[in-house]
Amino acid sequence: MSEWSVTEPQKLTFGSPVQDLHVRIVNGTVNVVGTDDGPARLEVSDLEGPPLVVTQRGGTLTVAYEDLPWKGFLKWLDPNGRRRAAVVSLAVPTGTRVEVGVVGATAVVSGIRGPAAVRGVTGDTTLVGLSGPVRADTVSGNVEAQAVTGDLRFHSVSGDLTVVEGSGTSVRADSVSGSMIVDLDPDGPTDIGLTSVSGEIAIRLPHPADAEVEANTASGTISNAFDGLRVHGRWGTHKITGRLGAGTGKLRATTVSGSIALLRRPPRDDEESAPWETEPPKPPAPDAPHPPGHPSAAPGDNSVSGRDATDAADATGTPGAPGAGGAPADGTTDKKVL
Repeated sequence: MSEWSVTEPQKLTFGSPVQDLHVRIVNGTVNVVGTDDGPARLEVSDLEGPPLVVTQRGGTLTVAYEDLPWKGFLKWLDPNGRRRAAVVSLAVPTGTRVEVGVVGATAVVSGIRGPAAVRGVTGDTTLVGLSGPVRADTVSGNVEAQAVTGDLRFHSVSGDLTVVEGSGTSVRADSVSGSMIVDLDPDGPTDIGLTSVSGEIAIRLPHPADAEVEANTASGTISNAFDGLRVHGRWGTHKITGRLGAGTGKLRATTVSGSIALLRRPPRDDEESAPWETEPPKPPAPDAPHPPGHPSAAPGDNSVSGRDATDAADATGTPGAPGAGGAPADGTTDKKVL
């Protein structure tokens, strides 16, 4: 076993192969990048407080504080209250199994094909181009996953989850009050399960999609942009149910008081000319005429808040009238996550 005590900015190169990487720091930044160009490398560019202990035992490389264990990491408190911070960058082989733990620090993990696990208390995490299974657990830190092709698991108390162009076969996420924005572009069926108590949920699927859909909220609003799905629920739970395509994938989304929006990606051929707007389109003024060729409400643009589409039509006397059910007929909501 080799061991180094790092007390100041320093660079290390490891001649022995690295198969597992464990990093645990407090405050600062961790950058882990997968590369097959040369041996594993470490750079500590800034360090405050107690030394970082770097060990290499067999194929396992560990960069951590001596008093910061992985077990019980999310409940850790410094008994001495010492100020500490570090900026750490590592380049490891793409197939490395990676575990990163941060307390008040930001973490970026990219280009890894092996399994990756990130635990954070208050620091935000960015995951880019990971193709192995991914697990992210936070207390209040946010997680952004970009172009992740591996299965994704997320758990948080109040942290938000943002997935951009995810193409893995499974996305599982649960949070108490965090919001979830999940943009998927899978090559095949995907199993999606999203649960929140008070957080808002927005899901964007390719068109055409392939999934059995069930989304419900107890008191939030529901918005749907797909034909063939039914939006219903007058009192109590409001739901979106139905089948898209052959229904070989699964989509389950549940929130108690948050809103749910099911959005539609443009066809792949049109994506360059029709990018995803992060803000929902504004509804037309009540006296504004609809543009030519755009009826007042498309069959699949169902949106309700405490009532189903049929009830909304009966209440206004005009089926599919704009504003029926208290939400725009274009399938959008005024939620902040959209």
